[in-house]
Amino acid sequence: MLKKNYYIYIMTNKWNNVLYTGITNDLKRRVFEHKNKIIKGFT
Repeated sequence: MLKKNYYIYIMTNKWNNVLYTGITNDLKRRVFEHKNKIIKGFT
């Protein structure tokens, strides 16, 4: 059976007035997406 790791993350914006929470199996990619605003809005 193939085992995948998943990550729960909590991040904020640079003004610390929004919290982003989520779950992903590719944390580096997801942080990159947030920082570069690749996905608009909340997912």
